[in-house]
Amino acid sequence: MSIELEHTIGVDPATAWGYFAAPGAMRRLAPPFMPLRPHREADSLRDGVAVLVPRSALPGPLGARLGPAWTATHDPAAYVDGERFVDRCTSQPYAGLTGWVHEHTVTAGPDGTTVLGDRVDARVPARLLEPMFAYRHRQMERDLERFRELEGLGDGRPRTVAVSGASGLVGEALVALLGVAGHRVIRLVRRPARAADERHWDPESPSTDLLDGVDTLVHLAGASIAGRFTDRHLDRVRDSRVGPTRRLAELVAARGGRTALVCASAVGVYGPDRGDEELDEHSDPGTGPLAEIVRDWEAACEPARRAGARVVTVRTGIVLSGAGGMLPALAAVTRTGLGGRLGSGRQWMSWIALDDLTDIYLRAVTDDALAGTVTAVAPHAVRNSDFTDRLGSVLHRPTVVPVPAFAPGLLLGQRGGHELALADQLVRPRALGDAAHVFRYPRVSDALAHELGAEGPPGQR
Repeated sequence: MSIELEHTIGVDPATAWGYFAAPGAMRRLAPPFMPLRPHREADSLRDGVAVLVPRSALPGPLGARLGPAWTATHDPAAYVDGERFVDRCTSQPYAGLTGWVHEHTVTAGPDGTTVLGDRVDARVPARLLEPMFAYRHRQMERDLERFRELEGLGDGRPRTVAVSGASGLVGEALVALLGVAGHRVIRLVRRPARAADERHWDPESPSTDLLDGVDTLVHLAGASIAGRFTDRHLDRVRDSRVGPTRRLAELVAARGGRTALVCASAVGVYGPDRGDEELDEHSDPGTGPLAEIVRDWEAACEPARRAGARVVTVRTGIVLSGAGGMLPALAAVTRTGLGGRLGSGRQWMSWIALDDLTDIYLRAVTDDALAGTVTAVAPHAVRNSDFTDRLGSVLHRPTVVPVPAFAPGLLLGQRGGHELALADQLVRPRALGDAAHVFRYPRVSDALAHELGAEGPPGQR
């Protein structure tokens, strides 16, 4: 069977084609709710080869590769520069099972617009493909809208951006967004560099030339905070953040203002028990082991600040992504009909969609006026019970089975359950509001629908 879709976007055809051809486009357009995830992008729309691998978004061993890779080979005979490219599945067993052929077209629409066309010939039910293309068209359109919004905030030149933690959930998405936005990315890797876009980074003793030619360093690396809150785990979290951040900040300081520092942080700095108190960048830190670690983590940027470098600290809330983090596990439980509020359900959840978080990092890279602490949370926090209800609504499942408050402690320990799963923080994005920043997904229902494949085609809810 075949499926054909068209969607008009408000950019000229050259801009749309440039997006498809840019590094990162395949990763930007790959739906997080699909079981195949990009492993290698095609280096040419004419005759390149892309590879996707089956991977669950669930954590730990549940996220292991589940089967053979999907190879998509671009057909040079069907290629028309600026107008059309075609990829075919050439790996077994998928090629034999599906006969997949995907034609992408870019044609001029009225008044400087572009009509994006997709035609798929495959033995795959159309109902399984429609969410994928709804996601792709919306994602591309919103990316291009964001690039237009940011055009007037900087000097417009492409930046060279070094990214630590580039293989993580946020880092991978950010690297792709920077690529389609036209910036050059250098991945800082702990192993020996194996590609032209990599540099070896020793967190304990970084090379003095690590940041040569770098306009902005985005520092995302660090051990996962999630885990059983033993003293050993907390020491590992602290050691992976505070010392390495300070040493990078010292490298930034030595560059005399030629490099900006954008460093990840967390709303955990406010402590887990803030109730209905509205929190923002000017609020006092809280207490507890996580708050202490985050305070020291942020303070580690001080050498760069003292040297006059532009420093942005991104205090991140709960990141919602269908590709990883907590959402896939919650969605899996909810799909069984066993989802429900956690404890009383009264605790505030300060969340942010992954695409909104990467937008904030993109702005921090390109907007030279943005500096200081930024709370990276959506404008509308929700209580846990409301979040649970909306997740159930998106997935069309009941959420009537409450989870006892003690349950997270069985996995995270008593301290971890209290600090993470039961944290009660009502955080507002004041600095971004003052900067008139536009969120793609200000409300949690829309974010969940986008990440879990419940959006309709563009133009309808």
